[in-house]
Amino acid sequence: MAIFFFIIGLEIKREVTVGELSNIKVAILPILAAVGGMVFPALIYLNINAGTVGANGWGIPMATDIAFAISAMILLGKRVPPALVTFLVALAIVDDLGAVMVIALFYTEQIHMLPLMLAGASFLTLVVFNRFGIHMILPYFIVGLILWFFMFESGVHATIAGVIAALAIPSKPKISAVGFRKEAKRLLDEYDTYHIDSKHGMNERQKAILLKLESNINAIGTPAARLERDLHLPVALIVIPLFAFANAGIAIDFSSIGTTIMEPVSIGIMAGLIFGKVIGIFGVAWLATKLKVATLPKDSTMSQIFGVAFLAGIGFTMSIFVAELAFMNNPELIFQAKVGILSASLFAGFFGYIWLRFIARSK
Repeated sequence: MAIFFFIIGLEIKREVTVGELSNIKVAILPILAAVGGMVFPALIYLNINAGTVGANGWGIPMATDIAFAISAMILLGKRVPPALVTFLVALAIVDDLGAVMVIALFYTEQIHMLPLMLAGASFLTLVVFNRFGIHMILPYFIVGLILWFFMFESGVHATIAGVIAALAIPSKPKISAVGFRKEAKRLLDEYDTYHIDSKHGMNERQKAILLKLESNINAIGTPAARLERDLHLPVALIVIPLFAFANAGIAIDFSSIGTTIMEPVSIGIMAGLIFGKVIGIFGVAWLATKLKVATLPKDSTMSQIFGVAFLAGIGFTMSIFVAELAFMNNPELIFQAKVGILSASLFAGFFGYIWLRFIARSK
């Protein structure tokens, strides 16, 4: 899961530096909606479970599974405006950042200072690599592993190391776009000056030109962009399914499922992921637009924001992960939490898709 959180860290950095969260006027609505979508589910859960052994699970319904939520939006195709998809991405990124902070601050049992200081030193080493313009992946990988180890030993959940390491990965190219274009044109012009034989073979100088061009292509790219691109598929096809198979399994006993789903933990999670997300995201978005603090995404309507708020109620991966931390030594509560998470995620995803597919309309 540290690799999964590393991807989240890269996405957060991209959105803050060059994405939707880099412009405060554009970012203010998803930021406010995300905060509402975290606060209200937690409050609803606490209201239902206050004073019980399940109260520590208040962070479970705060999370949104970005992969499943975005997948549902993609299935809608042109029925939703592109700006609405971007709104959900930005909202989910802020939500993920909130989940990371909750895990680090509230689901860490004991902190050992020496390993934590060594983890800090490892992070500073990564920052130094960045400042000195090192774009090779290997040094960051080695120090990142050391950072993960010390974070694990410190007592702070080791997955946080993934986010921290991602923030130190260079996201600026070594050469400018203008410089790349001029140099590429010069190299290609020089390449054309050499004779190409009938077998389309190249001489040594042409091979050197192509190697230089390849080097420039790598220089205008960034390690952060390359890692985000290269790791997305392995994380989606290997890491997330492995986590789901290992942690989401529920042996369904239909004779007791009705009793389990009515437990306070299950009810709190379902109410938080369904009603809390809708009240928090849709309610805050509506209030922000009425007060003219923010504007709706281009070509979208409040009815579509309502549907998006339901899709944000798909907790699944992140919610299960938080449940494992919140109820670490209580299998019964973990089971109740998983029943609530899966039930709420299925309902929220299905209802949100149906609403956006058949009911909500674009401007």
